[in-house]
Amino acid sequence: MADGIRDKVAILGMGCTRFGERWESSAQDLMVEAFQECLADAGIEKKEIQAAYQGAHFIDVNIGRGATPLATTLHLPYIPVTRVENFCATATEAFRAACYSVAAGVYDIVLALGVEKLKDTGYGGLPAGAGSGIDAVMAGFNGSAPGMFAQLATAYSRKWGVPMDKIKDAIAHISARSHANGAMNPKAHLRRAVSEEQCKAAPMIAYPLGLFDCCGVSDGSACAIVTTPEIAKSLKPNQDLVKVKAIGISVSSGEESTFNTWDGAHFATTRIAAAKAYEEAGIKDPRKEVSMMEVHDCFSITEFVTMEDLHISPKGGAYEDVMSGFYDLNGQVPCQVDGGLKCYGHPIGASGLRMLYAMYEQLLERVPDERLVKNDRRFGLTHNLGGSPAQNVAAVSIIGKD
Repeated sequence: MADGIRDKVAILGMGCTRFGERWESSAQDLMVEAFQECLADAGIEKKEIQAAYQGAHFIDVNIGRGATPLATTLHLPYIPVTRVENFCATATEAFRAACYSVAAGVYDIVLALGVEKLKDTGYGGLPAGAGSGIDAVMAGFNGSAPGMFAQLATAYSRKWGVPMDKIKDAIAHISARSHANGAMNPKAHLRRAVSEEQCKAAPMIAYPLGLFDCCGVSDGSACAIVTTPEIAKSLKPNQDLVKVKAIGISVSSGEESTFNTWDGAHFATTRIAAAKAYEEAGIKDPRKEVSMMEVHDCFSITEFVTMEDLHISPKGGAYEDVMSGFYDLNGQVPCQVDGGLKCYGHPIGASGLRMLYAMYEQLLERVPDERLVKNDRRFGLTHNLGGSPAQNVAAVSIIGKD
């Protein structure tokens, strides 16, 4: 009977570029930058990698449809290389494929890499007409991404009776906290702190989302090399092992967008993916057992409802947790410890691995003390969400030390 991948895979090394407007670097340059850090961290030679998975989303304005760019750019030794894509969960899909390859016993050492070069497209946001399918989603709902996600706020307010003024206060706190964390991170795209008052006074994009409540898009790359715990221990006998505890993915069935049972105030996919991941990881009470998180804050309201969809805040209780500092860097379950999508940046095909990189660095205590999570740092959770509120994919990954 299938029993998942808990503790069957260890992360041998990780790497991540600085995210931002990387005009000076091509997608290939970014791949090399992330890979060099990852390979050095893994402490192996390139010839020991037996397979690789490349994640990239906007194929027509990026590196192309196939997987050969990864193989030729890194000069991989004639190994199998596969391109994967799944909206904003693309990098997590690459990571999942690499982990499953190792857990299945097919390969010993596998590379997962995500990359996206968005700033050169000429668009301020995501490129239109890139063949991703999101254009059809937006056309069907006659809206933009900020417009669709902003509706979560009004739906949540109606369902739980939380006044919009309180929701605006909460998302301002979320945005200011992400900016504070990002300001301390040398690899983050946006590195300037803003106050909650500035967030609330910013130009309105789609009510109640202001300018500082929306993440931008970036150029960047991130990668991981995974192996078995036994091999990792033999290569790094004096280092704590960071093991993969679970990966849960859920994709919309069509019920949210086709029927009238969805309340518009939550993500069914996130709830299901989180429940599957907790079961696989053996986590009974995520509110007490999850140590820290990186979640998909494409908009601050998305993070707000995700706190409940991850079964950490009680339903209707996210406001109290957010405003109490529960998710702040010095709180019980710190969230967006590296600045999140909001400030670290969002190169679509790299974001999932960037989140894992943040958790990995925290677990191994490789960040300065002012950025280090002060709890037990046992489990790190990442969450991706791709698509629209009514049609999406959610991915929840959990990694941790023994």
